[in-house]
Amino acid sequence: MAVRRLHHEQPESFAFTPENQVWAEKRIALYPADRKQSAVIPLLMRAQEQEGWVTKPAIEAIAKMLDMAEIRVLEVATFYTQFQLAPVGAKAHVQVCGTTPCMLRGSDEIIKVCKRRIAEHAHDLSGDGSFSWEEVECLGACVNAPMVAIGSDTFEDLTAESFEALLDAFERGETPTPGPQNGRTHACPEGGPTSLTDPDLYNGKAAEAWRSRLSAESAAVDAPAPKAQEAKAPETKAAEPSVDDEAAEIEKKLAALPKDATPEDKANAVGERPAGLSEPTGGIADDLKRIKGIGKVNEDKLNGLGVFHFAQIAGWSHAEALWVGTYLAFPGRIDREDWIGQAKVLAEGGDTEFSKRVDDGDVPTSQD
Repeated sequence: MAVRRLHHEQPESFAFTPENQVWAEKRIALYPADRKQSAVIPLLMRAQEQEGWVTKPAIEAIAKMLDMAEIRVLEVATFYTQFQLAPVGAKAHVQVCGTTPCMLRGSDEIIKVCKRRIAEHAHDLSGDGSFSWEEVECLGACVNAPMVAIGSDTFEDLTAESFEALLDAFERGETPTPGPQNGRTHACPEGGPTSLTDPDLYNGKAAEAWRSRLSAESAAVDAPAPKAQEAKAPETKAAEPSVDDEAAEIEKKLAALPKDATPEDKANAVGERPAGLSEPTGGIADDLKRIKGIGKVNEDKLNGLGVFHFAQIAGWSHAEALWVGTYLAFPGRIDREDWIGQAKVLAEGGDTEFSKRVDDGDVPTSQD
């Protein structure tokens, strides 16, 4: 490890802000009185967050708070490279991962940008003091290489061009969105998921089918051998009810309800409510307006039922589609416009002719 020393220029004093002082006292109180030195790393980190770097006066102040020798606090600060021992950029301090995966994916190009736009040498400030940079070891997102860390955020899947755009945003005082910068979600394959995309894996149907099959196989093993029987004429299977018969049955059920029946009462009378989510998976809902027949109003109603994703709609049974159609006051529309078929295509990362029009902005009712 390289020798790490305190910066040659130091401020005259250090003090935690009132809010940070309260935080520090609570942190120290988490430990037994004779073990309060265990709070040294959290206090050093809070000092760095406050000042941007760890100063000699901060080390002295923390040593006094924890009844530690100053040299012991200095040992901690100089040992861990997470502590910055010199001033950093006021707008951003860029930590560039240079470990093998990032190097193979172009981290050297990111470093070239740092040298050109910030400073030739790591830990030097840019001319206006806004930026600084350093090369660090693995930042833990190798599948999204190359990447940088700025503050507590990471920015991944970078190119020299997208990294330049990040610096431009910080220069303007903006807070860029962290994570992959090439459009993909987290560490998913570019273009969307390619496996485990069957909606039945997540709505319980696959597990239920597996349990049913296991039960049937167990029953077959335990069942006695069948006795010889006289041949019987095959039974005639009852005809499936027609669409008209089903519509008539629905009308009959709805007519039996009181006049003040709510949309949910009506839906419960004819179908089965689909399972909903308390919030979108991953915190991001799909744009359900990409399905033909779902505008902003219906999307809001579906979200209110806990329906946020194409995969949920793709997994609806006929009874669940009846329930939703009745609840939204247009029975049969889901089947006529094939919401479920559209949703299956979109859930697998594909496009429909209608979703392409939505993406191109050619469907006014799909605009927020």
